[in-house]
Amino acid sequence: MHIGKAIRLERIVNRNTGRTIVVPMDHGVTVGPIDGLVDMREAVGKVVAGGANAVIEHKGLVRCGHRASGKDIGLIVHLSASTSLSPYPNAKSLVASVEDAIRLGADAVSIHCNLGDETESAMLADFGMVASKASNWGIPLLAMVYARGPKISDEYDPAVVAHCARVGTELGADIVKVPYTGDIDTFAKVCDACCVPVVIAGGPKLDSTESFLQMVHDSLEAGGAGLSVGRNVFQHEDPTRLVEALNMIVHADESVDVALNYLNG
Repeated sequence: MHIGKAIRLERIVNRNTGRTIVVPMDHGVTVGPIDGLVDMREAVGKVVAGGANAVIEHKGLVRCGHRASGKDIGLIVHLSASTSLSPYPNAKSLVASVEDAIRLGADAVSIHCNLGDETESAMLADFGMVASKASNWGIPLLAMVYARGPKISDEYDPAVVAHCARVGTELGADIVKVPYTGDIDTFAKVCDACCVPVVIAGGPKLDSTESFLQMVHDSLEAGGAGLSVGRNVFQHEDPTRLVEALNMIVHADESVDVALNYLNG
């Protein structure tokens, strides 16, 4: 691996555990300034205090979330976008470049690709181009790959998720983000088919924090490398303490009960 890429990866992935806690904060383009993402310095500060490894932001938010003091955190600049107002919300377009991210001080870049959408071919072309440029610059690439389109009846189907993860791996991502399949055995097959770290997405906000922590724990048992979860973290009543509890599971191999007792203590 290019030494520059290796160094940058260590800013977003714990070098001792090989795992990561990433908190995406790129939701504003898609759905507007939702709860938890109004004051960006405050939002970033809360997850930094809890010990998150990295945040994901669109290029214009970097200036809003930069705190200029306190502990550091890895920065991943998101390069693709669509809005919920569009008649084609699953069609992601590139809105920034690898070079933009470098100028902003990013440690990595991320893209979003929806397999099965009518515009899949354009998103795959963008994916390939970004992967090549990121490789040339020694910038790690996190790929969010989901199955969403007319032919997709269940985006959590293990075979579908495995296909998504394999596409991300084969097109050059350094970290692949996919939905959790729902159980350890099926997610293990997803991870086994990839030679790069696989992290889970959070999806819609869950009603139970315990269910969320259990999902994270089980994904790790299956061979996952952590999580890239937004709303279930930054919309929690105490994001800092939640991230501390996640650290206990992800980086210290503690049980869900131990983490939950800490969170509720």
